[in-house]
Amino acid sequence: MLTLSALGAGAGAHAADWVSYRDAYRAMVVFEKYGGPKHGLQHHLQVVPLDKGVALEGVQLTLAGKANQVNLALDPLGRTAFPLLKAAYDENAALYLSRKIGAFSVRPRVSLLPQADGVYDAAQLRAGCEQALGFARHADASQRALQCGGVRFVFAQRAGEIAVRLHRPDGADQVLAPVNGPVFQGDADEGFPTVVYRFAGAGRAQVISANVPLAIVPLFE
Repeated sequence: MLTLSALGAGAGAHAADWVSYRDAYRAMVVFEKYGGPKHGLQHHLQVVPLDKGVALEGVQLTLAGKANQVNLALDPLGRTAFPLLKAAYDENAALYLSRKIGAFSVRPRVSLLPQADGVYDAAQLRAGCEQALGFARHADASQRALQCGGVRFVFAQRAGEIAVRLHRPDGADQVLAPVNGPVFQGDADEGFPTVVYRFAGAGRAQVISANVPLAIVPLFE
C-alpha cells in the first residue's frame, strides 16, 4: 500500500506541505483498473495526520493545477473521492491542505459499502471482506498470506450511544459493545468508537446497527 508523506511548513527549511497528484493518481488508479469483484467496496484517498489529537474538521484537500483549483471535501475520517484527471496528471498538479495540520500522509483506503437500513447479513460482510482482500493481494503481494477475520464498524466520535447487535436465526440477540480504536490499522488516532464483528462461527447471523457507520473496514489476519 503506497503512502505519500508530507511535512508541515514548520518542520524545517526543506519541508513541503503538499504531495504530488501524479504519485497519488498512480496509487489510486490501481483500484480503478482492478478487474476482480469490487461491487461491495468503496475507494477513497485519505488524509492521515501522523500525530494524535489533530482535528480534520473543516479541512479541505485542494488540487492545484496551472489553470484552476478543485476543492476536495474531506469526510470526518479525512477521506475524499479522488478525481482521476489526465490533465492534472500530465502537469503533475499538487495536493494541498486548506490549513496546516503538521505532519500528514495521504493513503488509498478501501472499505465496505454501508447499508441504508443498517442491516448486514454475515455472508454479505464476509463477501465484502473477501473482495477487499482480493484487491489487497492484487496490489501488494505481501498480503497473500492473510485471511479475512472480520470487519470493524467505525462511528463518529460524537455519535452518542452506539447500538449494534448480532441477530441470530433462532431469534437470539447479542449486543456488540463498542470500544475506542483506530479507523485503519496503524492510525495514530485511536479515539473512534468501533465495533468489531468476527466471522468465526457466525453462521447465518445479521449485524444490525442503529447508528450509521462512518466506515466498515475489512480486517485481515
